[in-house]
Amino acid sequence: MAQAGFIPAHPPRRDRVGPFWSAFVGEHARNAVTGWSNAAFEDWYTKRKLLRLTVHIPRHPDAIERVLLTNAANYAKPRIVKRLIAPLIGNGLLSADGESWRQQRRIVAPSFAPGAVAKLTGLMAQAAREGTAKWPQSGTVDIAETATDATMAIIARALFSGDPRLMTEDAGRHITAALEAAGSARLAAILGMPGLRLTPTAWAGARGQRFLRETLTDIVRERGPEGGDDFLGGMIRDLHERFPRSEALKLAIDNAATFYLAGHETTANALTWSIYCLAGDQQAQDRACSEVRAAIDGDPQTLPDRLPFLRQILDEALRLYPPAPRFDREALSDDMLDGHPVRAGEIVSIWPWVLHRHRKLWDDADRFDPDRFAPDRERERHRFQYIPFGGGPRTCVGARFATVEALVILAHWIAARRFALPPGREVELSAAVTLRPRGGLWVEVAPRD
Repeated sequence: MAQAGFIPAHPPRRDRVGPFWSAFVGEHARNAVTGWSNAAFEDWYTKRKLLRLTVHIPRHPDAIERVLLTNAANYAKPRIVKRLIAPLIGNGLLSADGESWRQQRRIVAPSFAPGAVAKLTGLMAQAAREGTAKWPQSGTVDIAETATDATMAIIARALFSGDPRLMTEDAGRHITAALEAAGSARLAAILGMPGLRLTPTAWAGARGQRFLRETLTDIVRERGPEGGDDFLGGMIRDLHERFPRSEALKLAIDNAATFYLAGHETTANALTWSIYCLAGDQQAQDRACSEVRAAIDGDPQTLPDRLPFLRQILDEALRLYPPAPRFDREALSDDMLDGHPVRAGEIVSIWPWVLHRHRKLWDDADRFDPDRFAPDRERERHRFQYIPFGGGPRTCVGARFATVEALVILAHWIAARRFALPPGREVELSAAVTLRPRGGLWVEVAPRD
């Protein structure tokens, strides 16, 4: 049984920086968190030429703060990224810029306000109990599969009135295929041919994208301009009030895809990695269980507020396994970052995967240690040293929803079972658009005392 000091899995690191073409072949082409050198976790800045692109990779929090906050107006979603994700989420909130982004953000923000999220805690608890009801009293379970089922059910019920078309195993497979394809299409996008399908992954991704768009188009069209009484209905009505009819229809479909995907995929991964870390650290798990048992029978709407140590666990899991391991910006005009010139049109690539494990920012950076996030240590961190939900004006609008959802589900799971790591079973990472365990993540479960 593992004790405190657990070192969760991460890919091996190179002694030297690899050549530029290594980003497009082999495992690194399929998995963005592989192939990094040790120097990446010690140096503050890297500049690379990738065919027609110049890419800057800053790791100092001051430089990241400039990109995401103090000079955010100069850094837009890159055109190359928009070409990659357009077949999946179009011009929804995640990919829009300028006034279109501001209007869409104003439309959806009230649905993710604290009061609105608190009203959903009962639904979240129900989904957590449905997951544990399928587990054996003792045995092994794929916690990644359970997490995906739970978060998919929650997002479908909370935002889409439980439409059954969004809760099937087929839907889950198509989403996985679409995300993996989007993350592995960098070479085709750089060559200016994002629709080029060179691999079986790309073809499966195209089928997944088509399924998602066609299904959500049917759902939105069936609602009509009046929308309905749920999140999707309110968004449809507000879009029709602000945009011409055809544009409102398209944006409704784009945002339905955005929130359906982002609303469950990233939280499912956060849950999976949190349980994995607790399974490897029995001391932290016992401490969390004591906290949960004292809190779980109170008002469900305030349950997350009574789980401070569990929140530290979640924050540490998000540090080690950020939901989006990278995101990019394109400079609109010349700038300086950390003393390095950035020209208009060049890409700035921000990597929470590297930032969150940088050895000059975190002591023993690869170790799981929830006490890093104890309240008395908050002053030790730069506010752009830890960015699991992004930063600045474009911080994820659903961050509170995801955090509350994860805490409620984790509390019910920890109360129901003890978790441990099966001996001899390796955990591999897969990073396309999101950071997930490859082939699922199996843990042993046993009854609580």
